[in-house]
Amino acid sequence: MHIGVPRERRVEEYRVGLTPAGVELLTAAGHVCSVEHDAGRGAGFSDVDFQKAGGRIVYSAEEAYGRADLVLKVSPLTDEEAPRLREGSIVMAFLHLMAGKPNTVQTLVDKKVTAIAYELIQEDDGSLPVLVPLSLVAGRMVPQVAASLLQNHHGGNGILLGGVPGVPPAEVVIVGAGTFGTEAARAFLDTGASVYLLDHSLARLQRFDLHYGSGRRPVLMVSHDFNLRKAARFADVLVGAVHVPGVRSPIVITRDILKAMKPHSIVMDISIDQGGCVETSRPTTHKNPTFVEENIIHYCVPNMTSVVARTATHAYNNAAWPFMREVAERGLDAALAALPALRRGVATHQGHVVNPALAAHLGVKEVAL
Repeated sequence: MHIGVPRERRVEEYRVGLTPAGVELLTAAGHVCSVEHDAGRGAGFSDVDFQKAGGRIVYSAEEAYGRADLVLKVSPLTDEEAPRLREGSIVMAFLHLMAGKPNTVQTLVDKKVTAIAYELIQEDDGSLPVLVPLSLVAGRMVPQVAASLLQNHHGGNGILLGGVPGVPPAEVVIVGAGTFGTEAARAFLDTGASVYLLDHSLARLQRFDLHYGSGRRPVLMVSHDFNLRKAARFADVLVGAVHVPGVRSPIVITRDILKAMKPHSIVMDISIDQGGCVETSRPTTHKNPTFVEENIIHYCVPNMTSVVARTATHAYNNAAWPFMREVAERGLDAALAALPALRRGVATHQGHVVNPALAAHLGVKEVAL
């Protein structure tokens, strides 16, 4: 199989779709890997690293996309990337088509591309094996971002996350006790912050409590509207981490809730790559990560982990590798038959939208895979 690894075109995307180790394994199995010049630079991988692994360096996006049976990338397709896919080819990436432009899906359909969204790959137990590692990275990363935003020169109220003896720590409220939310709660606690973790599922909160162990714990609350409003009023940092696999994130933090928050406090919408769970959110970038609305500082960067590109690339490649390998080794049809989790990740195939939630969102007829 001919595999293309293009350089990412999305703003401030430093990750890469395949590591040199992955290239080495695929080329050793007889596959051809075309890696675009400087594709791995942001993650600390040089062209020489890929060449030593057996990859072929190409010097244009047209070559990386145009020859490939399988394209491996990270971030959602841009308007310039989608048309470059070869007709009938396969693309694997964090596509987030639900929050993207409908014309991207139409391009995939018109070109009969099989689009496999890493965030939709789901095991029988409901777990999301490729998304989880990036959620862990983001969860551990978010306190360092929040700590910076709280500082006066970034518009914050000048609060130290962990406080000092005689001065209380920051009050951090996290909405959503999934992988990201629970990891973020642990990371914020490690800084000394006071942490409140809310979720609509009492069972999920109970499981977290049972497995947390000894030491400082977050306050666990069911995310009824009353509790959300109560917690938001005292929050220095409010983190929205609501994720429903395969669909747009529901709005749970409304404008009215924000109006009740302390001026210059921080809201971080980590669900923004799935449309956002905060009513006032809109995507931002690492270069310009915040905006102010209702006197609240909003942080809404979709590709949050792209600036820890080396860690993030290794983390998700470790998880995605079994699925990449099966598609390359067995071929698409056999891989989909062998791996139900991979099959659940398919969004478009042979000119049709095959993901039920995406079809419903776009108002088109779903064709069963």
